[in-house]
Amino acid sequence: MASKFIDSHAHLDDERFKTDRDELISSLYENDVEAVLNPGADLSSSKESVLMAEKYSFVYAAVGCHPHDTKYMSDEYLNIFKELAKNNKVIGIGEIGLDYYYDNSDRDTQKKWFREQIRLAKELDLPYIVHDRDAHEDILKIMKEEYYDGARGILHCYSGSVELSKEFIKIGFYISLGGPVTFKNARVPKLVAKEIPFDKLLIETDSPYLTPEPFRGKRNEPKYVKYVAEEIARIRNVSINEVAEKTKENFKTLFNL
Repeated sequence: MASKFIDSHAHLDDERFKTDRDELISSLYENDVEAVLNPGADLSSSKESVLMAEKYSFVYAAVGCHPHDTKYMSDEYLNIFKELAKNNKVIGIGEIGLDYYYDNSDRDTQKKWFREQIRLAKELDLPYIVHDRDAHEDILKIMKEEYYDGARGILHCYSGSVELSKEFIKIGFYISLGGPVTFKNARVPKLVAKEIPFDKLLIETDSPYLTPEPFRGKRNEPKYVKYVAEEIARIRNVSINEVAEKTKENFKTLFNL
């Protein structure tokens, strides 16, 4: 029997799922998806994420502010995230981090709220989910400076090198690979997929973004996580069931499920 998968990162609250969200989520299990983690990107999507997790037993939520939206962040928002995190379906803080590609919020603001949300994860003893785009050096620097006993979480849709991944693993983090690992010219993600310790690997879609081959250009959905697993299985020369089972085990270990 084929194994089912866990999609460790999807934005099912996104506008692009507006017309068929319930239908899509209801059909996930029959499409081989056992569970999904839906992180927040701002206040409203964090609230939506919690509501969705309450509605569906196999959807989990994380709450937090994406670097794009840190220009709107405040201590009040931080307190609301803290309140939302009391819900037992909230299993992480995220997605948080730095984005130097778009710079939608200025870099000092991004750094300030990345630190503050790491401290919230520490206070609540929850894993945190990191968004890192073109900011590898500062991400690692801040994570090391804010390191605490029990720090853990995910570098989501990881785009750094094998060497850098080892640094994140050393401080308690898992590496999650998504659609880009399936792209034909994606040399570095394929190398990471090959070299990373199997017990530190997760898979994701980042739906509705970063759709894997052969559906590139279309809306991404959690059911396409199997194509990420398939490519990793090919690269590591193992069965797709092995990738499914190991990444599920890793997810459950990280989030204590």
